[in-house]
Amino acid sequence: MINEIISMNGYGSYVLSAFSFTLLSFSALYLITKSQFIKEQDKFVAKFGSLNSEKAKSAKSQRINKEILADATNN
Repeated sequence: MINEIISMNGYGSYVLSAFSFTLLSFSALYLITKSQFIKEQDKFVAKFGSLNSEKAKSAKSQRINKEILADATNN
């Protein structure tokens, strides 16, 4: 019974290889995206992590930071 499910009338090798390739691709994409996010997060913390109130007001007034903050509050 298991052999019939795995073979899928002769198409099992194609289906399982496509499934494996897709799973591997999505896993690699996830890991790459996660590592890039962590790098960008570390850059952000290094740049803005220890802001005093004067620098924080300046950072909030910049256009790109307003867009980032608006997106963060909408999620």
